[in-house]
Amino acid sequence: MQTARIERTILSNLMNNEDYARNVLPFLQSDYFHDGSEKLVFKTITDAFDKYNKPPTSEQLIITLNEAYNVPEPEFKSSVEIINSLDTSHADVEWLTDATEKFCKDKAIYNAVAQGIQIIEGKDKKFTPDALPSLLSDALSVSFDNRVGHDYFEQSTDRYDFYHTKEEKIPFNLKYFDLITKGGLPNKTLNVALAGTGVGKSLFMCHLAANFLMHGKNVLYITLEMAEERIAERIDANLMNLDIQSLEEMPKQMFDKKIASIQRETHGKLIVKEYPTASAHRGHFDALLNELALKKSFKPDAIFIDYLNICASQRFRAGANINSYTLVKSIAEELRGLAVEHNVPLISATQTTRQGFSSTDIGLEDTSESFGLPATVDFMFALISNEELEEHNQVLVKQLKNRYNDPTKYKRFVLGIDRAKMQLYDVEDSAQEELVENMVPKSVPQGVQVVEASTFDKLKEQRNEKKYKDFSSFKV
Repeated sequence: MQTARIERTILSNLMNNEDYARNVLPFLQSDYFHDGSEKLVFKTITDAFDKYNKPPTSEQLIITLNEAYNVPEPEFKSSVEIINSLDTSHADVEWLTDATEKFCKDKAIYNAVAQGIQIIEGKDKKFTPDALPSLLSDALSVSFDNRVGHDYFEQSTDRYDFYHTKEEKIPFNLKYFDLITKGGLPNKTLNVALAGTGVGKSLFMCHLAANFLMHGKNVLYITLEMAEERIAERIDANLMNLDIQSLEEMPKQMFDKKIASIQRETHGKLIVKEYPTASAHRGHFDALLNELALKKSFKPDAIFIDYLNICASQRFRAGANINSYTLVKSIAEELRGLAVEHNVPLISATQTTRQGFSSTDIGLEDTSESFGLPATVDFMFALISNEELEEHNQVLVKQLKNRYNDPTKYKRFVLGIDRAKMQLYDVEDSAQEELVENMVPKSVPQGVQVVEASTFDKLKEQRNEKKYKDFSSFKV
């Protein structure tokens, strides 16, 4: 009986209390009304409010029900009875808003549990049981946000304080990466490296994980590609400043001594966790984080996932007929949600397309499988290699998307790379100047003359000018 009374009270005040209606309509959903007639009345009220921007009258609702909706006679009569029975008195707005918020929370949880039962019984073909934690989490997070936006003039002081609040970031300790990100990676962000096979995606992430660890940060490295021991081996080579091959020949006593030395230099911890390829998703990662918190009192300051495209999606059942755009975009959104929920930067990687693999000037269009990925990330950059760069032990970095700074500043730069030691390092400024002078916009097919960037731009301008001035080649 209590539920029925609050539902009728809500419907009454949606019609008769405009202040209340404007407060709660953005949060109410028709699914919260389980009675079919009450749901229909609610839909009619919201449609009228959306169209005329004010509460409807009883007569207006009844006429709309009769003319606009194809409603069976019994349901129409029941809906009219509800409309005629609604109380015209006003309840206290503050009390009713709180009661409505509780009603929404209770109904959201009830609906999530009911949907969970359908999923467990196999009646819901869209979701798997792995989606249950997310459904319940969304239901439990239902709340009324009383904020109505940022008042530009009245809250100017708050805005000024925000501008001058130093954001917590984890530095790269690589000059140009720190410049383009204004000091490092902030929390609640998704950051992705784009590169071809063998260019150095895992090397980059292992180097960064080692750097974060030596900054005293707790690091969680999730691998779906290589074994846990292989990732740890790369980080060992980086931190011990040794060729990765020499680790196999190192005496146990010396190895223990070096590990002890590394441990003395940092307060951070590093956990490496392996999952089978394409078998783990955001739900598994949440469970891992909870388990680490309980068993090891470990809370990461940064999360690495190697790599994004070979994760599974929590939203879609394995083997479902889902296109790659939707699947990869879903994975990216879930991982960004993971970063936001746990207040950490998340670093991952993705592959280039076949065309991008042979290009010396990779763009966002060269992202494999889904353009939804670059639409979701906060920071995306390409790692580019060719024979000339390999000869100089260098790798080219190109900014593709940057929400932290102007992406046109230091658009391209080079880093030194020591593949044997799994390390990256800054090169001399002269290498950056040489890059600017000689950078070719795209990979050049065999037999085509290479021109400098400045010359290329001039030729492009001349070609465009001719394109618009010379119409002799057009056929009438």
